[in-house]
Amino acid sequence: MQTPTLFALLLLLILVAYGTGFSRAVAAARTSGGLRKLASLPSYYGLHTALWCGLPALLLLGTWLAFDDAIIRALVMNGIADKPDTIAGQNLLYAQVQNLAAGHLFGEASPQVQAAAARFTELRNGSRNLQAALSLILAIGLGAFTVLRFSPQLRAREKVEKVLRGVLIACACAAIFTTVGILLSVLFESLRFFQAVPITEFLFGLHWSPQMALRADQVGSSGAFGAVPLFTGTLMVSAIAMFVAVPVGLMSAIYLAEYASKRVRTFAKPVIEILAGVPTVVYGFFAALTVAPFIRDLATSMGLQASSESALAAGLVMGIMIIPFVSSLSDDVINAVPQSLRDGALGLGSTKSETVRKVVIPAALPGIVGGVLLAVSRAIGETMIVVMAAGLAANLTTNPLESVTTVTVQIVTLLVGDQEFDSPKTLAAFALGLMLFLSTLVLNFIALHVVKKYREQYD
Repeated sequence: MQTPTLFALLLLLILVAYGTGFSRAVAAARTSGGLRKLASLPSYYGLHTALWCGLPALLLLGTWLAFDDAIIRALVMNGIADKPDTIAGQNLLYAQVQNLAAGHLFGEASPQVQAAAARFTELRNGSRNLQAALSLILAIGLGAFTVLRFSPQLRAREKVEKVLRGVLIACACAAIFTTVGILLSVLFESLRFFQAVPITEFLFGLHWSPQMALRADQVGSSGAFGAVPLFTGTLMVSAIAMFVAVPVGLMSAIYLAEYASKRVRTFAKPVIEILAGVPTVVYGFFAALTVAPFIRDLATSMGLQASSESALAAGLVMGIMIIPFVSSLSDDVINAVPQSLRDGALGLGSTKSETVRKVVIPAALPGIVGGVLLAVSRAIGETMIVVMAAGLAANLTTNPLESVTTVTVQIVTLLVGDQEFDSPKTLAAFALGLMLFLSTLVLNFIALHVVKKYREQYD
């Protein structure tokens, strides 16, 4: 039985179990004098039965799918006598076995590949049949057991909430473990990079040229991994973007929350938020075809020299893209300020402007700072606009009219194509990713400090 079919059958059994538990509870209430005779509502009895029917079976199915391929691969490869010694050769051989079993291998296969393909098909079919049988037996058996043990005195609500609490804890732990896993994977590869390239050269070097030659007699065989030009370019583009996004977004949020009529707000807020739904590649085209030539021509008319791909063009368009993040979040935070604060300020004789500047904005400042930091993270992580409007040249400059690049652009550039994960060129991408992670961590610490400071004052 195919996995999607088995999953659909399990969902059907869960629905049947819920209906059975619910109907049993309703019938018991009718015969015993009403719902007050039940320890829980009928819906909780249905959920209790459905959880017992579906949750163990789904856990078994998920565990089975997680280890099924690895076990089948080990059994198939152990049955091949003349298998390659290298991992790459074994992967290629196993891919041939899979293609032959699926009927996608063109040409004649060797006898050992044919035998392995037959073994693979046998193990896969047996695994699917056993998986379906055990899952269905477990679901039907536990569902029937729960129905037979039904009792009006059963505290189904407490049991259901206990299971749901466990599910929520598991989801929270999954998020934490995923974050830890990402950090460790990036950290280990970064340590490999720093074994080949000194960390002082990476953090303080002024030249970035990660190209590694294939032979020692080629030019640039050693590479240069000074990341200061990348950090400078990232900070420059992000700063330009924030100079555009923060004032425009914050002022628009103040207007929509405090001054705009209901009719204007109903029209203006969705229009501003449409900017958040525009793909970044569209912003990149707009920056490369419209904004960058305009800036170049304007600078030329003023006697300045501007590159066709400049940090200013990328930063301006990125700022336009980030406006909805600042505006929407700030608007929601400002609207969440208690009306009593506004009424108190107005009652003491403050004007509307004074109330906004001295009461509403300080009270909403923690949320506004959170929105701004989210926008900063969005600006630091943007790639497509910088690729199309600012270029790939790692120039160490403070002139926004020149071409620069960012950390994210270089990460993409380093990992494009088939790469060997044992060269400093490829491992440099992980070191750059680690720097991005640490910078985001610093921003989060700053945000927590600001929120804690002002929340103590206004709560």
